[in-house]
Amino acid sequence: MPTRAERQGRNESLFREVNERIAELNQTFHVEGRSEFLCECSREECKQPVSISIDEYEGVRRESTRFFVIPGHEDESVERVVERNERYVVVEKFGEAADEADDLDPRS
Repeated sequence: MPTRAERQGRNESLFREVNERIAELNQTFHVEGRSEFLCECSREECKQPVSISIDEYEGVRRESTRFFVIPGHEDESVERVVERNERYVVVEKFGEAADEADDLDPRS
């Protein structure tokens, strides 16, 4: 049976998959500026948008254990904040959640 951290990692990875498709569409249609992506927090009920540019998105994606969430959606039990601004927070998974995120990274 998966642990809480593993379940959170899977949930966030699902949102990351959706955001990967949004990023692909933005690149295909040469969208400039910011776009609306989904918050990649572990809250199953969260569907809140995050306004982020493709360059910012790609910066987060360089690390398979990093996700962007809206401020206040951080979970200090499985992640640490590595960047913060007025629109979003970049978190980095650790422990089992990091392992799960790395295993489920669509770019690896």
